[in-house]
Amino acid sequence: MEWIGAGSLLAWVWLLLGQGFFWRTDVRLPARRDPERWPSVAVVVPARDEAAVLPDSLPSLLGQKYPGRAEVFLVDDGSTDGTGALARELAAARGGLPLTVSSPGEPGPGWTGKLWALRHGMALAHERVEPEYLLLTDADIAHEPDSLRELVAAARSAELDLVSQMARLRVVTRWERLIVPAFVYFFGQLYPFRWVNRPGARTAAAAGGCVLLRREAAERAGIPETIRHAVIDDVTLARAVKRSGGRIWLGLADRVASVRPYPRPADLWRMVSRSAYAQLRHQPLLLLGTVLGLALVYLVPPVALVAGAAGGDPATAALGGAAWAVMCGTYLPMLRHYGQPWWTAPLLPFTALLYLLMTVDSAVQHHRGRGAAWKGRTYPKP
Repeated sequence: MEWIGAGSLLAWVWLLLGQGFFWRTDVRLPARRDPERWPSVAVVVPARDEAAVLPDSLPSLLGQKYPGRAEVFLVDDGSTDGTGALARELAAARGGLPLTVSSPGEPGPGWTGKLWALRHGMALAHERVEPEYLLLTDADIAHEPDSLRELVAAARSAELDLVSQMARLRVVTRWERLIVPAFVYFFGQLYPFRWVNRPGARTAAAAGGCVLLRREAAERAGIPETIRHAVIDDVTLARAVKRSGGRIWLGLADRVASVRPYPRPADLWRMVSRSAYAQLRHQPLLLLGTVLGLALVYLVPPVALVAGAAGGDPATAALGGAAWAVMCGTYLPMLRHYGQPWWTAPLLPFTALLYLLMTVDSAVQHHRGRGAAWKGRTYPKP
């Protein structure tokens, strides 16, 4: 047991120092200045059965204080809850930026619903606005009034082709407090923001809730056609842009937030499990490696500490305790970002166990033919 504890501690030393300082939460929009001319922007919002959250999100887009030309295009992707009609009502009552609501029909062969909706919205925006930038944002994302202005200023100032912000997710219920900060923490561990933002690095990622994309970069990368099958569309989009020579940036948001509630554990479970196996490219060996890796990094430290203390093995207990302490230390910045108490950091191994089970469940559901299921649609392995 001692050598397993030593392996876990070594893994945490590497994660602390060698994984792009993923645990830090200071990656914010780069320094920016107002451009001499504000470019035109089309805001494209794919929406499927989003009537519950639209009153809290759409007015924030319509109310953007943007100095240039901007229009909002909401693509109603086969909703059955009156999403499109509600959007029109909100625009009529609130005013603000011009809103166009349209529907693309059922997705074409090989397309996911969201990317089919984005294709339709981008084409419509090109006809109406000829935008220089596209803000791709989800229907559950609320923006502060200066959000678009800040995104465009950052893209112009740093000459970026893609600027993405990880929206601040809702943390209200007990389960949201347990699961959500860890979700962002694990995402940063998998895609360290500093590596993503380094032009020469291979790491590429974006947060799909808020992506400002230069239209020329989208055309050069063939977006969305080249990624039409992607279940994890945000990361795939960022990879396509970076591979085609574009400069991308990803960081945490201060003024962009998700309004979608996850009141029950089952809601959070579905959020993670629907795409976890797709993240592993549907490969059983990658699944096995992920399970073993999660166990070594997150589960071994508390087990080694307890087993060593109970079995009279101080070396094992010390190794496990040291690894657990490093783990907690790296999690504290994310807990502070979400306003959570420091004493919840030692619960991270339990949360990691839940994520491990969600990932295994994702693979099981895939092999049962129910993988990547979302809002009535199930997408097969590409």
